Amino acid sequence: MSKVYLTTAIPYVNGAPHIGHALDYLLADTYARYQKSLGNEVRFQAGTDEHGNKIYKKAEELGQPVESYVAENTQKFRDFIKALGVDPTDFIHTTDETHMRRCQEIWKKMADHIYLDSYEGWYCDGCERFVTQKEYDDNNGVCPDHNKPYTKLREENYYFRVSDFKDQIRQAITDKAMLILPEFRAKEMLALLEDTPDVSVSRPVSQLQWGVPVPGDDSQVMYVWVDALSNYITVLGYPDQDISDFWPASVQFVGKDILRFHTIIWPAMLLALGLPLPKTIHSHGHVLSDGQKMSKSIGNVVDPMEVLDRFGLPAFRYFFLRHIDTFADSDFTWEKYESAYNNELANDLGNLVQRLANLCKKQKMSGIKNFQPEQDNEYRALMDSLYFSRALDYAWEKVQAINKEIDDSKPWELAKVLREAAAAGDEAGSVAATKKLESTLESLATKLLNVSYLLEPFLPETATKITEIFTAAEIAPPATPLFPKNI
Repeated sequence: MSKVYLTTAIPYVNGAPHIGHALDYLLADTYARYQKSLGNEVRFQAGTDEHGNKIYKKAEELGQPVESYVAENTQKFRDFIKALGVDPTDFIHTTDETHMRRCQEIWKKMADHIYLDSYEGWYCDGCERFVTQKEYDDNNGVCPDHNKPYTKLREENYYFRVSDFKDQIRQAITDKAMLILPEFRAKEMLALLEDTPDVSVSRPVSQLQWGVPVPGDDSQVMYVWVDALSNYITVLGYPDQDISDFWPASVQFVGKDILRFHTIIWPAMLLALGLPLPKTIHSHGHVLSDGQKMSKSIGNVVDPMEVLDRFGLPAFRYFFLRHIDTFADSDFTWEKYESAYNNELANDLGNLVQRLANLCKKQKMSGIKNFQPEQDNEYRALMDSLYFSRALDYAWEKVQAINKEIDDSKPWELAKVLREAAAAGDEAGSVAATKKLESTLESLATKLLNVSYLLEPFLPETATKITEIFTAAEIAPPATPLFPKNI
């Protein structure tokens, strides 16, 4: 048995959960369930990023104590994670006193690579970060994510010397000691690494009040990097405890928009601490709405809770794990969502379960005893490569193949032969027909159970129902179809 550690990016709690957050959670949850099915011990982190000016100012605008504003929004993410059927083993709050103390200890451990300096440059309030002159020029002085002009700031801050570790990071990416997925992103990160400056890791208290105090300097508060990125190891107990059982992380799941922070700044911090780099950084794309990036200003943002309410959790998980490519930008429309539900979940799978269970019930067949799933190497290879949408495609091909086999083998005709033999008093014919029919149905039920095993990491609720139906003392269709068709 291996120990597996999976992480998700911690969202900033100045708003409600969105579709991008759902992808992080679903991808990690799918891999966690897969690893558990192999008998491995899994720790799975989630959490919330709860410091920063945007949160502090928003609470002020609402006339609400910042602590209660944070608690209220953090609960939204906890509820969202639960609604997705996701069950992390660890949940971290960056305002937790233990996390804050551990961050201060981490700062001290990295002190040889931190220096105080004054800086004048372009700053984005929305991103809460300085940008390079090149980035400013490339974006014509306007943040593309927030559509607001950068502002000129001059501050005295502490800086983390990323330059001390560029050679080691470059080597780790090139040698795939820290594997970046999809692999073409590795070249992008190597190019960004060359131009990455030392990064500001603090802000003056006059500019940022809501945060972790810098050890030994009450005039400064830690900036996002040391506070937020450190959560991946503070949640394991670092530096108070030995974390080598689970660190380095097996996979860290992030969106492509924050990949550079996780493949440059985060590895530099780990190297400064003398810790190994994560084994794999997995970045997913964006969910588009009718071909466009979701934006409040455009008015095309899709509320994940509305999607969940439309057809329920299994449909949500199915669509976003199969029809949203694991790595690439993919499109969501209500038409595509309804089509996937009706044509695939209801027709392909739901109808398969219903008609096969009905055929078995007519024959009064008992369920498959002591079922043990077959090992499927092709499926394993896809899951091990973390290409979940392709793995689910592969499993669905098996669903469709069983449907075709039912059509080809025509069990209802075998049942007719059986009835005719019985009516004619043909005992030998009746025995032979019974044996052939039951053998056919048993084979089909076994194949469906094997598919159910492949589907379990993606659709755990559905897989459980299928397994219960076809391993029961007597097989019978569910009283309500698994996926009632939406006409």
